[in-house]
Amino acid sequence: MKGFSALVSREVRTAWNGGGLWLPIVFYLAVAALFPFVTGPDKILLGKTGGGILWIAALLASLLPIERLILPDREGGMLDQLAVRGWSDEMIACVKIVGQVIAFGLPLLLASVIASALIGLPEGQLFTLLIGLALALPALSGLGVTIAALTAGLRGASALGGLLLVPMAVPLLIFGAGTFGRTPGNAMQLLAATSLAMLAVAPFAAGAALRALRD
Repeated sequence: MKGFSALVSREVRTAWNGGGLWLPIVFYLAVAALFPFVTGPDKILLGKTGGGILWIAALLASLLPIERLILPDREGGMLDQLAVRGWSDEMIACVKIVGQVIAFGLPLLLASVIASALIGLPEGQLFTLLIGLALALPALSGLGVTIAALTAGLRGASALGGLLLVPMAVPLLIFGAGTFGRTPGNAMQLLAATSLAMLAVAPFAAGAALRALRD
Protein backbone atom coordinates (compact mmCIF):
# COMPACT_ATOMS: atom_id res chain seq x y z
CA MET A 1 0.00 0.00 0.00
CA LYS A 2 2.90 2.34 0.80
CA GLY A 3 4.37 1.66 -2.64
CA PHE A 4 1.04 2.43 -4.28
CA SER A 5 0.75 5.74 -2.41
CA ALA A 6 4.33 6.65 -3.32
CA LEU A 7 3.67 6.06 -7.01
CA VAL A 8 0.45 8.07 -6.90
CA SER A 9 2.34 10.92 -5.20
CA ARG A 10 4.95 10.72 -7.95
CA GLU A 11 2.22 10.98 -10.60
CA VAL A 12 0.79 14.09 -8.97
CA ARG A 13 4.19 15.74 -8.52
CA THR A 14 5.20 14.97 -12.09
CA ALA A 15 1.94 16.39 -13.42
CA TRP A 16 2.20 19.68 -11.57
CA ASN A 17 5.96 20.17 -11.59
CA GLY A 18 5.99 19.78 -15.35
CA GLY A 19 3.23 22.37 -15.69
CA GLY A 20 1.29 20.10 -18.02
CA LEU A 21 -1.95 20.33 -16.08
CA TRP A 22 -2.20 24.09 -15.93
CA LEU A 23 -3.24 24.21 -19.58
CA PRO A 24 -6.45 22.14 -19.14
CA ILE A 25 -7.54 24.27 -16.19
CA VAL A 26 -6.81 27.52 -18.04
CA PHE A 27 -8.68 26.17 -21.07
CA TYR A 28 -11.68 25.28 -18.89
CA LEU A 29 -11.81 28.73 -17.33
CA ALA A 30 -11.30 30.40 -20.73
CA VAL A 31 -14.39 28.66 -22.12
CA ALA A 32 -16.41 29.81 -19.12
CA ALA A 33 -15.16 33.38 -19.52
CA LEU A 34 -15.79 33.56 -23.28
CA PHE A 35 -19.20 31.89 -23.45
CA PRO A 36 -21.14 34.91 -22.07
CA PHE A 37 -19.64 37.05 -24.84
CA VAL A 38 -21.26 34.73 -27.39
CA THR A 39 -24.72 34.56 -25.81
CA GLY A 40 -24.85 38.07 -24.42
CA PRO A 41 -25.75 39.08 -20.86
CA ASP A 42 -28.98 37.06 -20.79
CA LYS A 43 -29.02 35.51 -17.32
CA ILE A 44 -31.94 33.20 -18.12
CA LEU A 45 -30.20 31.82 -21.21
CA LEU A 46 -26.91 31.46 -19.38
CA GLY A 47 -28.64 29.63 -16.56
CA LYS A 48 -30.23 27.18 -19.00
CA THR A 49 -27.15 26.50 -21.12
CA GLY A 50 -24.21 27.25 -18.84
CA GLY A 51 -24.16 23.87 -17.11
CA GLY A 52 -24.00 21.99 -20.40
CA ILE A 53 -21.24 24.23 -21.70
CA LEU A 54 -19.14 23.58 -18.61
CA TRP A 55 -19.61 19.84 -19.06
CA ILE A 56 -18.38 20.12 -22.66
CA ALA A 57 -15.44 22.25 -21.51
CA ALA A 58 -14.54 19.70 -18.81
CA LEU A 59 -14.64 16.87 -21.34
CA LEU A 60 -12.41 18.73 -23.80
CA ALA A 61 -10.04 19.78 -21.01
CA SER A 62 -9.59 16.13 -20.07
CA LEU A 63 -8.19 15.50 -23.56
CA LEU A 64 -5.23 17.83 -23.13
CA PRO A 65 -3.12 15.80 -20.62
CA ILE A 66 -3.49 12.49 -22.51
CA GLU A 67 -0.14 12.60 -24.28
CA ARG A 68 1.85 12.95 -21.04
CA LEU A 69 0.09 10.18 -19.08
CA ILE A 70 1.98 7.17 -20.48
CA LEU A 71 4.52 8.23 -23.10
CA PRO A 72 7.11 9.89 -20.78
CA ASP A 73 7.22 6.82 -18.51
CA ARG A 74 7.51 4.54 -21.51
CA GLU A 75 10.38 6.51 -23.01
CA GLY A 76 12.11 6.86 -19.63
CA GLY A 77 11.90 3.14 -18.88
CA MET A 78 9.71 3.57 -15.81
CA LEU A 79 7.10 1.09 -17.05
CA ASP A 80 9.78 -1.58 -17.56
CA GLN A 81 11.23 -0.95 -14.10
CA LEU A 82 7.84 -1.38 -12.46
CA ALA A 83 7.22 -4.57 -14.43
CA VAL A 84 10.59 -5.98 -13.31
CA ARG A 85 9.69 -5.17 -9.70
CA GLY A 86 6.52 -7.25 -10.01
CA TRP A 87 3.93 -4.56 -10.61
CA SER A 88 1.13 -5.81 -12.81
CA ASP A 89 0.05 -3.66 -15.75
CA GLU A 90 -3.43 -3.36 -14.24
CA MET A 91 -1.98 -2.01 -10.99
CA ILE A 92 0.17 0.47 -12.90
CA ALA A 93 -2.98 1.60 -14.70
CA CYS A 94 -4.73 2.05 -11.34
CA VAL A 95 -1.85 4.23 -10.16
CA LYS A 96 -2.17 6.36 -13.28
CA ILE A 97 -5.94 6.69 -12.89
CA VAL A 98 -5.80 7.69 -9.21
CA GLY A 99 -2.98 10.13 -9.93
CA GLN A 100 -4.97 11.71 -12.75
CA VAL A 101 -8.07 12.08 -10.56
CA ILE A 102 -6.04 13.91 -7.91
CA ALA A 103 -3.82 15.98 -10.21
CA PHE A 104 -6.50 16.95 -12.73
CA GLY A 105 -9.87 16.20 -11.14
CA LEU A 106 -9.54 18.06 -7.86
CA PRO A 107 -8.22 21.29 -9.46
CA LEU A 108 -11.01 21.07 -12.04
CA LEU A 109 -13.62 20.94 -9.28
CA LEU A 110 -12.08 24.00 -7.64
CA ALA A 111 -11.96 25.78 -11.00
CA SER A 112 -15.64 24.96 -11.48
CA VAL A 113 -16.52 27.34 -8.67
CA ILE A 114 -14.80 30.16 -10.55
CA ALA A 115 -16.16 28.98 -13.90
CA SER A 116 -19.73 28.95 -12.62
CA ALA A 117 -19.33 32.55 -11.44
CA LEU A 118 -17.91 33.58 -14.81
CA ILE A 119 -20.75 31.95 -16.69
CA GLY A 120 -23.46 33.06 -14.28
CA LEU A 121 -24.74 29.70 -13.03
CA PRO A 122 -27.30 29.84 -10.21
CA GLU A 123 -25.99 28.65 -6.86
CA GLY A 124 -28.13 25.50 -6.88
CA GLN A 125 -26.77 24.48 -10.27
CA LEU A 126 -23.21 24.90 -9.05
CA PHE A 127 -23.83 22.23 -6.42
CA THR A 128 -25.30 19.94 -9.08
CA LEU A 129 -22.34 20.57 -11.37
CA LEU A 130 -19.80 19.74 -8.66
CA ILE A 131 -21.52 16.49 -7.71
CA GLY A 132 -21.87 15.45 -11.35
CA LEU A 133 -18.25 16.19 -12.20
CA ALA A 134 -17.06 14.41 -9.06
CA LEU A 135 -18.95 11.30 -10.20
CA ALA A 136 -17.69 11.50 -13.78
CA LEU A 137 -14.03 12.41 -13.25
CA PRO A 138 -12.84 8.90 -12.22
CA ALA A 139 -14.35 7.50 -15.42
CA LEU A 140 -12.84 10.29 -17.53
CA SER A 141 -9.46 9.62 -15.94
CA GLY A 142 -9.82 5.91 -16.62
CA LEU A 143 -10.70 6.56 -20.25
CA GLY A 144 -7.81 9.02 -20.55
CA VAL A 145 -5.25 6.54 -19.20
CA THR A 146 -6.59 3.75 -21.41
CA ILE A 147 -6.44 5.86 -24.55
CA ALA A 148 -3.02 7.21 -23.58
CA ALA A 149 -1.75 3.62 -23.37
CA LEU A 150 -3.33 2.76 -26.72
CA THR A 151 -1.85 5.77 -28.54
CA ALA A 152 1.56 6.06 -26.80
CA GLY A 153 4.26 6.64 -29.38
CA LEU A 154 1.90 7.08 -32.31
CA ARG A 155 2.07 10.15 -34.51
CA GLY A 156 -0.72 12.59 -33.77
CA ALA A 157 -1.47 10.84 -30.49
CA SER A 158 -3.35 13.86 -29.11
CA ALA A 159 -5.67 14.11 -32.10
CA LEU A 160 -6.20 10.35 -32.20
CA GLY A 161 -6.83 10.32 -28.47
CA GLY A 162 -9.51 12.96 -28.90
CA LEU A 163 -11.21 10.95 -31.63
CA LEU A 164 -11.29 7.94 -29.31
CA LEU A 165 -12.20 9.66 -26.05
CA VAL A 166 -15.05 11.89 -27.16
CA PRO A 167 -17.36 9.09 -28.43
CA MET A 168 -16.66 6.96 -25.35
CA ALA A 169 -17.40 9.88 -23.03
CA VAL A 170 -20.67 10.86 -24.72
CA PRO A 171 -22.83 8.91 -22.18
CA LEU A 172 -21.14 10.80 -19.34
CA LEU A 173 -21.81 14.08 -21.14
CA ILE A 174 -25.46 13.24 -21.80
CA PHE A 175 -26.22 12.19 -18.24
CA GLY A 176 -24.12 15.01 -16.80
CA ALA A 177 -26.02 17.63 -18.76
CA GLY A 178 -29.23 15.80 -17.84
CA THR A 179 -28.65 16.57 -14.17
CA PHE A 180 -29.74 20.15 -14.97
CA GLY A 181 -33.05 18.94 -16.45
CA ARG A 182 -36.44 18.21 -14.96
CA THR A 183 -35.43 14.84 -13.47
CA PRO A 184 -31.93 15.46 -12.07
CA GLY A 185 -32.10 12.53 -9.67
CA ASN A 186 -32.55 9.96 -12.44
CA ALA A 187 -29.77 11.52 -14.51
CA MET A 188 -27.45 11.54 -11.51
CA GLN A 189 -28.07 7.84 -10.87
CA LEU A 190 -27.42 6.97 -14.52
CA LEU A 191 -24.27 9.12 -14.45
CA ALA A 192 -22.99 7.32 -11.34
CA ALA A 193 -23.75 3.88 -12.81
CA THR A 194 -22.09 4.70 -16.14
CA SER A 195 -19.03 6.17 -14.44
CA LEU A 196 -18.67 3.15 -12.16
CA ALA A 197 -18.91 0.73 -15.09
CA MET A 198 -16.28 2.62 -17.08
CA LEU A 199 -14.00 2.85 -14.06
CA ALA A 200 -14.28 -0.88 -13.42
CA VAL A 201 -13.25 -1.74 -16.98
CA ALA A 202 -10.51 0.91 -17.39
CA PRO A 203 -7.64 -0.75 -15.41
CA PHE A 204 -7.99 -3.99 -17.36
CA ALA A 205 -8.25 -2.27 -20.75
CA ALA A 206 -5.33 0.04 -19.94
CA GLY A 207 -3.32 -2.89 -18.54
CA ALA A 208 -3.79 -4.84 -21.77
CA ALA A 209 -2.65 -1.79 -23.77
CA LEU A 210 0.43 -1.41 -21.55
CA ARG A 211 1.37 -5.05 -22.14
CA ALA A 212 1.02 -4.52 -25.87
CA LEU A 213 3.52 -1.65 -25.66
CA ARG A 214 6.23 -4.03 -24.44
CA ASP A 215 5.53 -6.73 -27.04
